Amino acid sequence: MSDDNAMQRPEWWRGCVIYQVYPRSFQDTTGDGSGDLKGITSRLAHIASLGVDAVWLSPFFKSPMADMGYDVSDYRDVDPMFGTLADFDALVAEAHRLGLKVVIDQVLSHSSDKHEWFIESRASRDNAKADWYVWADARPDGGAPNNWLSVFGGPSWEWDATRRQYYMHNFLASQPDLNFHNPEVQDALLGTVRFWLERGVDGFRLDTVNYYVHDHWLRSNPPLASSVAGTNTETSTYLYQEHLFDKTQPENLHFLRRFRALLDEYEGRAAVGEIGDEGRSLQTLAAYTSGADKLQMSYTFDLLGSQFSAAHVRGCVEAFENAVADGWVCWAFSNHDVVRHVSRWTRPGGDPDAVARFSIMLLACLRGSICLYQGEELGLQEAELAYEDLRDPVGIRFWPGVKGRDGCRTPMVWEAGADNAGFSTAKPWLPVPAGHRARAVDVQNGEEQSVLSAYRSALALRKQHPALVGGSIRLLDAEDDVLAFIREDGGERLLCVFNFAGEPATWRLPADVGTLTAVAGSAVAENGELSLSVLGSFLGRLD
Repeated sequence: MSDDNAMQRPEWWRGCVIYQVYPRSFQDTTGDGSGDLKGITSRLAHIASLGVDAVWLSPFFKSPMADMGYDVSDYRDVDPMFGTLADFDALVAEAHRLGLKVVIDQVLSHSSDKHEWFIESRASRDNAKADWYVWADARPDGGAPNNWLSVFGGPSWEWDATRRQYYMHNFLASQPDLNFHNPEVQDALLGTVRFWLERGVDGFRLDTVNYYVHDHWLRSNPPLASSVAGTNTETSTYLYQEHLFDKTQPENLHFLRRFRALLDEYEGRAAVGEIGDEGRSLQTLAAYTSGADKLQMSYTFDLLGSQFSAAHVRGCVEAFENAVADGWVCWAFSNHDVVRHVSRWTRPGGDPDAVARFSIMLLACLRGSICLYQGEELGLQEAELAYEDLRDPVGIRFWPGVKGRDGCRTPMVWEAGADNAGFSTAKPWLPVPAGHRARAVDVQNGEEQSVLSAYRSALALRKQHPALVGGSIRLLDAEDDVLAFIREDGGERLLCVFNFAGEPATWRLPADVGTLTAVAGSAVAENGELSLSVLGSFLGRLD
């Protein structure tokens, strides 16, 4: 169970551990093959047993499900697939009983094209909501207003024959962008946020938070230098532009201040923003979390990619520490949008379980809050799915060059011997991989050497040491593929050392390190050196 005293702190979010639930794939209680809110409630004890502080729910709002719930048609109701508002209230009550905070997604940058706001907006150019979305006239030749591209492929403009104008969509054409330059839109969205605050929600994860505001003059984006040089090898055309004008506009800060002012009306509420800002993510994070008048914390995609090395992690940590004076970061290795990190980071012939154990120890020692994604505590790898099983529009459109996001969204495995591994009594909306069954919760519970046990131990260790939760971080010199740093808070100083390499490594202890007492890890300190095994880690107390 979570630490009740810690969770009563006004700044409970600082250094907290968040567990992300993808509702459609967590637990089905209705026999329709899709997870639901009652299912999540029934499994909250498992989440609490990990030692996390909060549960984040991906979207469960009314939606046509064109983008699996990230296309909202009613911000104030639960989609019948997931249950009812009463089911949500029961979930919040049970989570709070278990000492867990509840964080929910808010998809504010765009709505579904089935939302009543958009239906009215597209009906004419002079109705009450005509300016609630981003509309623009065609160029004289009928072309789109500028060169902006959709993250999901093609132009970010769709022609509407009724208004005889284009509307903007950063993602699917069925996800039109709301016009944040209109104060009425901001007011309406903040009203939907208040609705969930009144229902007892403790925090929000803001989807695509830097996409809210577009350039008022609709200026075209310049190409990247690599695109001009012909050296760009990205599979997505979106990554051929420098996105100066279609997102991350300065006016966004005004809305974030309004959002924070609303949160501050309620005690102990917090928000974490998702920032996707190629090449500028940590600078954007600094702007969005500084000054105590915007977001409490944000996360980026810097550690959600394929790079797995001491140098890369050190570079990300250094960049954050240098850029962010008083802001706060939330680190994650996996989520619902990326290939699971055990699959990304296990070298050919390597041990996925060793990568899982190493990763959670590293994550638990980093300065910042941390976020886990359902199934990673079991060491689940990315599922390989057949084309006919895909549900993700990205994978369906760009297969086989891009396989989409379904591989990380397959159902949670609870019981190895049960139908569909205990997820559902019906055919699941995505297949349950055969290889996942052996990693079910009931198999790993009670096994001292399981990945699940490693997660519980690492998170318990983090809770036991204030320096890991909220202390400072000082990076130390290290060669080869070794990362070393000191976490310090009050009178506690902890040395953290990690060997990313595929072979054993030694690291010379600094001369001024003082007395070192091992706390966790299998490394051996002898003759002023620390000997680390392959993917070995060490945590020691400095006196």
